[in-house]
Amino acid sequence: MEGQRLGGRYQLESRVGGGGMAIVYKARDLILNRPVAVKVLRSQFCTDEDFVNRFRREAQAVASLSHPNVVGVYDVGQEGDTHYMVMEYIEGYTLKEVIIQRGALPVEEAVRIAEQICDALDHAHQNQIIHRDIKPHNIMIGKNGRVKVTDFGIARAVTSATITHTNAMLGSVHYFSPEQARGGITGEKSDLYSLGIVLYEMVTGELPFSGDSPISVALKHLQEPLPEPRTVNPAIPQSVENVIFKALVKDPFLRYSSAREMLEDLETCLFPERLHEEKLVFPEDDEMTRVVPIITPEMMEGHTNGRTGGGQRKRNERNETANDSEEERPAKKWWLKTILWLAGIGLFFVLAFFGFNLLLNFVPSVPEVSVPPVEGIEVSLATKKIEEAKLVPQVIEEANDTVEKGMVIRQDPGPTMKLKEKAVVTIYVSKGQEKIDMPNLVSLPRATAEDTLKQAGFKMENITFAEETDDQAEVGQVIKQSPEANAKVYPTKDKVTVTVSKGKGFVKMPNVIGKSAEAAQVELYKEGLLVEIKEEPSYTTDKAGQVLSTHPYDPGMQVQRGVTVPLTVSNGQYPADAKFPNVPVYVEVVPGEEIEVKIEVTDARGSNIVIYQEKIAENKEYGVPLVLSPQKDGKVVATIKGPTDTQFREYQTIPVAYSSLP
Repeated sequence: MEGQRLGGRYQLESRVGGGGMAIVYKARDLILNRPVAVKVLRSQFCTDEDFVNRFRREAQAVASLSHPNVVGVYDVGQEGDTHYMVMEYIEGYTLKEVIIQRGALPVEEAVRIAEQICDALDHAHQNQIIHRDIKPHNIMIGKNGRVKVTDFGIARAVTSATITHTNAMLGSVHYFSPEQARGGITGEKSDLYSLGIVLYEMVTGELPFSGDSPISVALKHLQEPLPEPRTVNPAIPQSVENVIFKALVKDPFLRYSSAREMLEDLETCLFPERLHEEKLVFPEDDEMTRVVPIITPEMMEGHTNGRTGGGQRKRNERNETANDSEEERPAKKWWLKTILWLAGIGLFFVLAFFGFNLLLNFVPSVPEVSVPPVEGIEVSLATKKIEEAKLVPQVIEEANDTVEKGMVIRQDPGPTMKLKEKAVVTIYVSKGQEKIDMPNLVSLPRATAEDTLKQAGFKMENITFAEETDDQAEVGQVIKQSPEANAKVYPTKDKVTVTVSKGKGFVKMPNVIGKSAEAAQVELYKEGLLVEIKEEPSYTTDKAGQVLSTHPYDPGMQVQRGVTVPLTVSNGQYPADAKFPNVPVYVEVVPGEEIEVKIEVTDARGSNIVIYQEKIAENKEYGVPLVLSPQKDGKVVATIKGPTDTQFREYQTIPVAYSSLP
């Protein structure tokens, strides 16, 4: 959809992210001339009313919030079958990308980020909105350090009953709360549990619970104790670990009562007086599985609160009430009934054991075999080994960047595991790396192009950035790419060359002073320069259209292409304050001789301008024209060269002052 315009005003520029439900593009709002993020519902969900409603619900949820740590929503629209949402554009990275790049964050930085997330959750909870999918992937860190909570795609008002939808749980299993994993009611405390997982991951660089499948991870949230953060990173203060403990306690009633309470704890957990506080310990859950010792008669000696004794007393009381007139019968010893009960239960288990073994003798047993190891071998050989072991191979192909095509990536179950004959062994076989469409990088800023390539899986060592001058593109903008956009490429193998504009080139300013305006324009256009002509009167010339000046771009200067050069051109007139005296000069010649006469003037037009130069053989009078200005007086200098002279000699000098003229 890159290059497409939505709603007549949002120009999609490049894809910057996406999830299972929608794709996010960087776009430009053509009316307000600002960058925005446009979330577009994937096409396969556009006809699914439930997904469309969930998409709209996200817009409604975020639109009801106004907080500096929540990404704002500007607009929601539909164009044909395309549903989209226009949001605030954040220049930066997701918290997950930061953790992947840097590993465990400094505790102070992690607490600062958690405080901002918690503040955003407090605002959302006060507006009756539960996020339900807090994870580092949905936390943006702007270049200014501001934390923004995004993606309210599965948010729901607190009146909703459960997090289940078409028998599938929504959210991200590694950040599930135990009540989410059970498919139960989700509330504010579920968001706080997820935030606790995020804080745990920030300070340790790893997740507390992981597994081979989503179900195994969910069960760990329900059953396994939390691995203590300080065992992973001993530099974590006890106060910060206590915050994590309280956020991640499995019983919601023992967690923080609200986001505001957790925020207040975060704000003080790094105070010096709290760094070495007592370790937080919660009471054990009575329903947890425990090892219970065998009860012996000695342990029950003197015990009066057991079920057997209590039942006997109740029966005796009922007998006494029913038979008030009868004599009180002597009570049997309680331990005798206990032994009888235990003997009966033991006899039942013995008979059941022998009965089960007898049944097995009549049912033919299937022999067990060991699963052979086939990882890393060719698929045909792997299936043969599995069949030789009297098992049934099931082949599933999947793309893989590192394993050669046709080789087994992994198997399930693993080697040496015992299975019944004819059981299925699933082997996952590499079909090699899949080609993808080369992203369109042209017109993107360099940093955005680099991020786009990273997100597409390209390796930085295979990417080359080159620079070229370009008269149209801004500095740092991509002008060329190889391979071309939409070409099929292998992200981890193919080399990419990205050519970036380093701005317009420079040329040497030509000297066009004294030339006609037309000739000057042609010469400047050839150099990639623009021209702006301005006519004005001049003392230096009376020729219309002659170039007088190119200031401030003097001849020989380095000038950037595309610059507009101002040409000052004569309009063929002198300024109104100019004066034009005509100075007479009389030259006498000795009869019979021939001399050469040269008459020069210095006035407002310039210095030593030759007006006359000729040979004469008789006396002659010249009328010498001058052009004077208030700032420039004039002077006429006549020189002659006789038959015996080797050079001109001064004959007459006549100064003329501007002020002396009427």
